[in-house]
Amino acid sequence: MVKDMFKEFKEHSIAEFFKKNRQMLGFSGKVRSLTMIVHEMITNSIDACEEAGILPEIYVEVKELEPEHYFVTVKDNGPGIPENYVGKALGMMLAGTKFHRYIQQRGQQGIGGSGCTMLSYITTGQPVKAVSYHKGKKKEYEISIDLKRNKPVVKKLSEEPSEEHGLTVISQYKEVKYEKSNKGPFEYIRRTALANPHATITFKDPFGETSVFPRSVEKNPPRPFEIKPHPLGITTHDLLEFSHRYGKDYRKISAFLQGVFSRVTANKVSELKTIIPEVNFDKSPKGISWDDAEKLTRAFQKVKWIAPATDSLVPIGKEQVDASFRNIFNPELLVVTERSPKVYRGGIPFAVEVGIAYGGGVKEAGKKGEVMRFANRVPLLFDISGCAITEVVKNIDWNRYNLRDFDEAPIVVLVNFVSVYVPYTSAGKLAIAPEEDIENEIRFAVMEASRGIQKYISGRKKASEIATKKKVISRYVPQLSSDLSSLTGKNSEKIEEKLMKIIEKKYIVGKGSKEEVSE
Repeated sequence: MVKDMFKEFKEHSIAEFFKKNRQMLGFSGKVRSLTMIVHEMITNSIDACEEAGILPEIYVEVKELEPEHYFVTVKDNGPGIPENYVGKALGMMLAGTKFHRYIQQRGQQGIGGSGCTMLSYITTGQPVKAVSYHKGKKKEYEISIDLKRNKPVVKKLSEEPSEEHGLTVISQYKEVKYEKSNKGPFEYIRRTALANPHATITFKDPFGETSVFPRSVEKNPPRPFEIKPHPLGITTHDLLEFSHRYGKDYRKISAFLQGVFSRVTANKVSELKTIIPEVNFDKSPKGISWDDAEKLTRAFQKVKWIAPATDSLVPIGKEQVDASFRNIFNPELLVVTERSPKVYRGGIPFAVEVGIAYGGGVKEAGKKGEVMRFANRVPLLFDISGCAITEVVKNIDWNRYNLRDFDEAPIVVLVNFVSVYVPYTSAGKLAIAPEEDIENEIRFAVMEASRGIQKYISGRKKASEIATKKKVISRYVPQLSSDLSSLTGKNSEKIEEKLMKIIEKKYIVGKGSKEEVSE
């Protein structure tokens, strides 16, 4: 019986797992799946351009072949992909430059591009076509995935000289659908342009309509740099993994701790030695046992550390948010707040920035109580209710800020979460997990920006009241001037002129203007 039970015991690759569980990558629902494809491709393109110091120019085309069957073309002007990496980048799960690094990036797991290749293959049976312009060569490939082994299957089609640089990926999908809605590719691209004002994005939809989102900023954002992990964010298992990975590079545990982790100095090592004298800091880090690692991580919690480096974080920035909002919405009022960086889970740096646009173009566009969620400049369109950003914004007491009905107000709230590690709720990177430190910081940022809106609305309301009072009183000026003229014998026109000057001085219209509430 036991033998029979284990007869079906088999190993499976990560690619096979995601084939059966593609909803974990965000590929669930026909409209959502198509948007996620565009999301993954654009994310990779912008990251590649920025790392190469190139202002991104991205072309996206979605072409309908038949109902629920589309071609998707994404072309960028990045550095292209070398031949020995093109298969791994587009045809191998959990392979890439992102998962293992403590650096702010749009992608994190190295799944997105290969996930799209997998979806193309399992819905149409067709490989993805990739054209890489790299170091003076144009090379065309067909790429698919060996799902059982999680290995790329690459067929090189051609090679020729070229002065261009960039990558074009052409793929086709079934069981997907295009809609011009708040969940569709157009909205995703519009929001991407809003959070990435240094990029030019051109989109051609299945109806042949072309939309261009030109860059409003002529330089790339500062490049984030990789940081070392902070001791307070390390678990026992993490420490053991680091010792196995980097132990060969150091002779002693003391040197290993100073070399691999941030904020660990010789003085801090001395403190640790005092706390756990039973651990031999002079032995090789390759010899760290589970017991040693457990004692070290406990000791980390007892030492007073300098907070992790936060200058590695690159938000969108006040000027850029302002330029983007005015380029796309041109609101009546815009307030932008950028909070100083904080840490969560003891050792992961993050920052929150908020932009609130009110009235004007927002009202004309029919936007009401809209929350735009971003993580490292990437729009989050789905899993709205399960996201920390939505939870915080919806629970703000908007009455305090003169917005009695947030859902009906002409207002757009942009929240961008920036970190070297975004705690997504799933591999699809659709929503941010409700970490307490993160929720508190989002709340403070939204409230800070909302005070600017409150001040403006209060000022506008006061200005309206003043204008009404002035109008009412001014109505009696001609009669009063005439009566005073009869009593005093003085010229009624001069009396009326003096009375109007008194009224003008008393009731100054304009208090609470945009200039007076700008943050």
